[in-house]
Amino acid sequence: MKNKIHFNICERQLEQKTKLFSAIKEERLEIGYYNLPEQNIDPILEYAQSFDARIENIVVLGIGGSSLGAKAIYEFLKPVKTPKRKLYFFESTDPLNIMDLLSKIDIEKSHFLVISKSGTTVETISIFKYLYAKHRDAKNYTFITDEASALDKFAREIEAKIFYLPAEVGGRFSVLSVVGLLPLALCGVNIAELLKGANLVKESFFNDGYLKEALLDKAIFYAKYHTTYNINCVFAYSETLQYFSEWYVQLWGESLGKKQRHSAFHVGVTPIGLIGPKDQHSFLQLIMEGTRDKSVTFIKIEDFQDELTVPDITLPHLESLDVLNGIAFHDLITMQSDSVIEALQMQGDIPLDEIILERVDEESIGQLIYYYELLTSLVGQLININTYNQPGVESGKIILKDKLKNIKSRKG
Repeated sequence: MKNKIHFNICERQLEQKTKLFSAIKEERLEIGYYNLPEQNIDPILEYAQSFDARIENIVVLGIGGSSLGAKAIYEFLKPVKTPKRKLYFFESTDPLNIMDLLSKIDIEKSHFLVISKSGTTVETISIFKYLYAKHRDAKNYTFITDEASALDKFAREIEAKIFYLPAEVGGRFSVLSVVGLLPLALCGVNIAELLKGANLVKESFFNDGYLKEALLDKAIFYAKYHTTYNINCVFAYSETLQYFSEWYVQLWGESLGKKQRHSAFHVGVTPIGLIGPKDQHSFLQLIMEGTRDKSVTFIKIEDFQDELTVPDITLPHLESLDVLNGIAFHDLITMQSDSVIEALQMQGDIPLDEIILERVDEESIGQLIYYYELLTSLVGQLININTYNQPGVESGKIILKDKLKNIKSRKG
């Protein structure tokens, strides 16, 4: 993984970087996700190896951090690695979505992973109730939750398999825990390689490696100019990264959109996930000539591991496009991203950087996931917020539960 920064880091302050690095090292002692790359995955691997071979579908019942990370990794790898089992996600209470997903799976050949840290997530439990009313065999379900949660107690009562989330790992930082590793392992993803990639970034940052300066410089820039460049666009040049973009939007938005500690100020950097080259024909116009409030990170893949080329044929009236003949598609998409980068650089006032993944594999996506988790934590430290809570989300949940109680009381 490489990170090329194309904007000037003004006032490189060694003291600020030293203080920031020390703060993250201290935070690492309390926040659980930092150490996930070195966890013991033997229980997950043993469970996956002993899993019923007749099961063809793994179905995740979870929302937000309980699903987005695993989906991002699964969809990133799927074009180059045939899954051992298909992975589906029930993430919405939209009845049309629920019925559509149910029409795609054979219940008898499916296993359901019910994931809720609190054990009382309304969306997850409502969908689980619907399924459990029809299929009550505990062997069809595995539960992932906090120990002693209401869901844990229910799972124990029906004698179902349970995995517990590690301590101090929040939902949106949980993809490299059992939350993401279990469904991925059941689908044949090499989770050891996934964690190896994450650990490469971790070691590079904490042991003065090649990514340390890039991460510190980017975080300081984003924090210093978070009111000027208050929108951060990730422009990923591969369709395989579509769901990574969704994961990034949750991670960045829910972590950094906060009220500052000991202050009345509300801060945050709005995340936008884009996919090239299709979004060159839509959102790029806004970046190029719109308000100067956006920074842009391009994510590129160095080796697409394919030989697909544009055929060497001439089409009537389209002779001018014979310049495409014989061009490999992986070279074409790289030239498209490089051309956009050059065009934006010519503007002179749009902060840009590039992240280059070596190839489409577990190690590469593991690096990217951990890189963004670290970057989020660094920016959160600098803009003086609690990166790991989500009071804005919780207030909506409280109101919803009050509404549900009122409906029940009226019916009663």
